[in-house]
Amino acid sequence: MWQEYCAAHPEAVAASPEYTIEHFGDTKRLADELLAHVVSGRKRATAELVADFPARGEQVPRIGSHWIACDGNGTPSIIIRSIELRIGSFESADAAFAFDEGEDDRSLDSWQREHRRYWTRVSAAQGRQWSESDEIVFERFEVVWPPRHTDSAH
Repeated sequence: MWQEYCAAHPEAVAASPEYTIEHFGDTKRLADELLAHVVSGRKRATAELVADFPARGEQVPRIGSHWIACDGNGTPSIIIRSIELRIGSFESADAAFAFDEGEDDRSLDSWQREHRRYWTRVSAAQGRQWSESDEIVFERFEVVWPPRHTDSAH
């Protein structure tokens, strides 16, 4: 998949040759559900705790960076490219970001409720306690591969 993308978009890869291989969420079910929202065009944003990146031995993404998003079984499905990034606190999330994240009813209230649950659970599993003051990476992205799932195809 990555080699096909590189051949079709050498300029994008030259500008940002690094990529990660990941999945959304922390369970197979959640990974599949969120990936389906991305593939449908409903989800074009994600949020992750800054602390999770060094915990995995990774750096915080940068604009133009790529990631290969896998389904819950670890099978690569699409390539995403970061188009907007910022670091902020939990309270800095706004209604527009919640809508772009495309989850539940897309409201800010729902975003806050579900992310409180998620980050409390994920942090506890890593031996940390999550706080609303923890730094969060707010990322907007576009789907760039395969062509049938790209933003220009929707």
